[in-house]
Amino acid sequence: MDLDTYLVFLTATVVVLLIPGPTVMMVVGSSLSQGRRAAVPLALGVGLGNAVAASASLAGLGVLLAASAELFAVFKWVGAAYLIYLGVKAWRADPHAGTGPDGTRPAGRRTHLLNACMVTATNPKAIVFLCAFLPQFIAPDRPQLPQLLILEITVQVLTMAVALFYALLAVKARRVVANPRSMKIVNRIGGTTLIGAGILTAALKRA
Repeated sequence: MDLDTYLVFLTATVVVLLIPGPTVMMVVGSSLSQGRRAAVPLALGVGLGNAVAASASLAGLGVLLAASAELFAVFKWVGAAYLIYLGVKAWRADPHAGTGPDGTRPAGRRTHLLNACMVTATNPKAIVFLCAFLPQFIAPDRPQLPQLLILEITVQVLTMAVALFYALLAVKARRVVANPRSMKIVNRIGGTTLIGAGILTAALKRA
């Protein structure tokens, strides 16, 4: 594709990704509750989930989600329920001695990666958006596969960078309040953010 077209795509993608949605809220909420150890796995999980969403959109799932209210609702409610579940866990987290809910250990890096992947991959809006967005920047008179790969790799890199950016902002905010009493409040803010992301996801409607 032309360089001008790619630069327009790059700018539009950054603007879209910087607008907080359910995935960003999930990243912020989890980072507030779990700290720096969650930041990188969350960013990687968002990238992995976005790769799944992109593959699904290319496979035609985006078209099906746009056409089928029932299928769209299934994806929407699965994602919403999972976010609310994570929010409730964050609310119950014990800020003392680095433990999690009911004295259990905090979530591991693999758990954060899988949580972020699950939330991102089950966002029906993301799948439909990628299905409608990427083809607009593909030159029909040139080989399409190389163009798709360039666009998808760009989206992946930018998605992870933005997720990491928001995660590190949340980690800095968490460091300001390091005592257990304040951390309890931070955990509940993080949990509320996750629950809010779940409600936001549940409110999604097909375009």
